[in-house]
Amino acid sequence: MPTALENATALYMHGIRDGHPRSAVMERTGARYTQHSTGVADGKEGFIAFFEDFIARNPEREIEIVRSWQDGRHVFVQAAQSLNGGEHRWLTTDFFDSDDDGLIIEHWDVITAFGGVSPSGRTQVDGATEITDVDKTEENKALVRAMLENCLFRGKTGDRIRDFISAETYVQHNLDVPDGLAAFEALVTDPDRPLNYEEIVLCVGCGNFVATLSRTDWDGTEYCQADIFRIDDGLIVEHWDNAEPVPAVHANSGKF
Repeated sequence: MPTALENATALYMHGIRDGHPRSAVMERTGARYTQHSTGVADGKEGFIAFFEDFIARNPEREIEIVRSWQDGRHVFVQAAQSLNGGEHRWLTTDFFDSDDDGLIIEHWDVITAFGGVSPSGRTQVDGATEITDVDKTEENKALVRAMLENCLFRGKTGDRIRDFISAETYVQHNLDVPDGLAAFEALVTDPDRPLNYEEIVLCVGCGNFVATLSRTDWDGTEYCQADIFRIDDGLIVEHWDNAEPVPAVHANSGKF
């Protein structure tokens, strides 16, 4: 029986990259398929309708799954997409829920344009990929959750940030932020900071990697925010992110 990770991967690779959305969603999803992706309707038929049109409009589809893992019934996938010879390039971060048979029953995502480099010359997807310390999964998830709740939630000052993030090694893949803790620390400790987290919707980890899906506010605009953290020896040492404004009108169950 395929795992939830294998089923989620097949939706991407067999369904979208290889152009078989109907067979992929029929074979890899469960009795329900609740959808939170912007513009895609709920259910199997919503997936089919959206991606049959997507495939027709984008005959050349390259998809690279950069990082992925399974945490119990949940799956996380980070992928880079190039369409029509690079005409469109997208960074996608996806979260999936599965049933007792590993079939996918719910999907959330954050999609933004892919490209550019950070002030330190890093891309949105490069960096470490090896999963280690699987026995520390729950410990590392608790660390990430505590960092967000104590430093980035609305009303928190961020003065405890060094309890959670390494001051010696902090590799940053946000295109606007350089490596090192100093720049991020300045952001989170600013009393007028534009970014505030409101809710952690999902926290999915495997060993030294943890991904979160959160409801955030950036200067008065509601966002759906995905963050990926790499942890080493009890501290966060690397970070990737992806954020998408929450649409005013939903084609499905809503962004969350």
